[in-house]
Amino acid sequence: MRYPCDKALKQKSIPGDTMSITVKFFASLRETVGMEGTTLDSASAQTAQQAWTAATDGREMPVNTLIAVNMEYAGADAAVTDGDEVAFFPPVTGGAGGDTR
Repeated sequence: MRYPCDKALKQKSIPGDTMSITVKFFASLRETVGMEGTTLDSASAQTAQQAWTAATDGREMPVNTLIAVNMEYAGADAAVTDGDEVAFFPPVTGGAGGDTR
């Protein structure tokens, strides 16, 4: 038997409410763009790439930038919608060079 509460609840939009996407920048990208993050009107971006462009006033995204949408790795073409969080990270590098014995 299924109960009405079994269905996922969706937040209802109230006319006049702004729907938004949260954008966050980490590590060196935070320094590059000059902010920790911002909130965008969801109408201004339908993909992660568009969220980057809108949040950075058209700045080009560095090559190999890592993207997460709602804490899951995604590509620049990943769809974003109201309530999503889009995070941008610089490429991860590191480790010891040469012989580590």
